[in-house]
Amino acid sequence: MSTSKLELRIFDGSQQLFPAPANFLVTITDGNQVQRFRSYINKPQILFDDLPFFDNFGDNYGVVVWADGYQQAGFMPVKLSDQYAKTLDVMLIPNQPKYSFVSAPWNDVKVLYPFVADGADDPTGATRYQNLLNDQPRVAACLLNLCEAMSQIHLARGTPLDYIKRMIWNGEYGKNGEFDPKQDRFFAWCDPALIDQVKDATSKGLFAPELNPEIFHGGATSSWKQIEFGEANVQLTFHENDHMEIGGLDCVMVEPDIDYYKDLGAHAIYEVIYNAVTQSLTDPAQVYVLRWIAGQQAGVPEFAPMYTITS
Repeated sequence: MSTSKLELRIFDGSQQLFPAPANFLVTITDGNQVQRFRSYINKPQILFDDLPFFDNFGDNYGVVVWADGYQQAGFMPVKLSDQYAKTLDVMLIPNQPKYSFVSAPWNDVKVLYPFVADGADDPTGATRYQNLLNDQPRVAACLLNLCEAMSQIHLARGTPLDYIKRMIWNGEYGKNGEFDPKQDRFFAWCDPALIDQVKDATSKGLFAPELNPEIFHGGATSSWKQIEFGEANVQLTFHENDHMEIGGLDCVMVEPDIDYYKDLGAHAIYEVIYNAVTQSLTDPAQVYVLRWIAGQQAGVPEFAPMYTITS
């Protein structure tokens, strides 16, 4: 039987190869659901050079990595070949992750993402942003995840960030904090031209429409989800009945978020329903890991939001 090769590289929450010493439990399963490897390794980079090659669905391998004190991570399917070595990058973050925002100072954020600063003078903007970092780090991480992810979506004209004019901050709109920034989404005012840009991207296979978006997004009128990755795709949901004039432009509300799962059924069962039962929200640290791993597999620019995850 022919064999295939898999190079496994294990990274930490700073996107660097996991420092030694470390002890990783690695499980590798082929597409026939036969376990081909399960043992501890003590280095963050290793080549498996004798995995069976089937020349069919059996080559869709699954890889799971675990270390004591860290959340399990992995990826599937990893399509192996008998012609070249496949590289898989996996990220492990602590069971209780912390967020480091040293690479996200206000003076940089307001330039890269001016909609975060719009609508307030600079001292007010700086204060509310710093309060977000200090008091709601998960919310801040979600915001930076979404900004980075949207910066990598190339529409016919620009990226979604080019159309977002002003973020809605605490208490600025709505009732009972319904449009305040949250750890799984934020709300903002955008140029309505973004809707046509997303429709155009949908015609090219970059997005897919979500039917009846008001079920999961109260008050929504339309919604599209990016379908580039298996996990951690951006969803852009529009509330076209909510308006705000900004700089003479009649803007509508947009609600960006990132779901763990591309499949709507999996999203409903494993994310929406689970979160409702457990009273939890989508974890930005998990989004960070899933999106980073998915991006590494897809060969796109590295997902590198303006923060890192530490112990």
